Amino acid sequence: MWLSNSSVGRKVVMSITGLALILFLTFHMAMNLVAIISGDAYNVVCEFLGANWYALVATTGLAALFVIHIVYAFWLTIQNRKARGSERYAVVEKPKSVEWASQNMLVLGIIIFAGLGLHFANFWYKMQFNELTGVLPYVDPHDGAALIKETFSNPVLVALYLVWLGALWFHLTHGFWSSLQTIGWNNKIWFERWRLISNIYSTVIVGGFALVVIVFFVKSLMCGAC
Repeated sequence: MWLSNSSVGRKVVMSITGLALILFLTFHMAMNLVAIISGDAYNVVCEFLGANWYALVATTGLAALFVIHIVYAFWLTIQNRKARGSERYAVVEKPKSVEWASQNMLVLGIIIFAGLGLHFANFWYKMQFNELTGVLPYVDPHDGAALIKETFSNPVLVALYLVWLGALWFHLTHGFWSSLQTIGWNNKIWFERWRLISNIYSTVIVGGFALVVIVFFVKSLMCGAC
């Protein structure tokens, strides 16, 4: 099959799954910003999603997209290494046109994967999984606001989340415009425009997530000083 047997096809799969995940990040970021405005409103959203069938279908779909994206990323990396052969050990000057993020997408992806595991442990496990299994009867799976406050009152977790978000920003700024280029939106007029749009959009997404982390950490410091 073309999407798996050719390097171009594999890049297309990575691009489409990546863009779909960016759409999810946009929704998730907007949802998290609600917690800054009103904890009660955020909990209403959490309860609406929860472990309902549509939320479970969406979660399964997202998991599939993420797995496919990761598998194809490793696949392409291995393929590229084999194609370069012994040349990858040669010391060469990096072209100025090559971004740092493009040279370290695999490392950034590993950091993002590790951060996702941390995020799952702090939120998904205590919310949707807990609602399904009742594994944590002392935790209200619909009180996401309380979990945000608890998580981001811990300076170690705050630091880890910010490092994770930094890696996500580098990954998105390169991956977003690269995906658009792969699917054919790469003419001379729009090439630099898409790069700029990708950088701005990625900054808005990551900035929104980081804002939630910082605001709740500052609130915890202020409460501690009271």
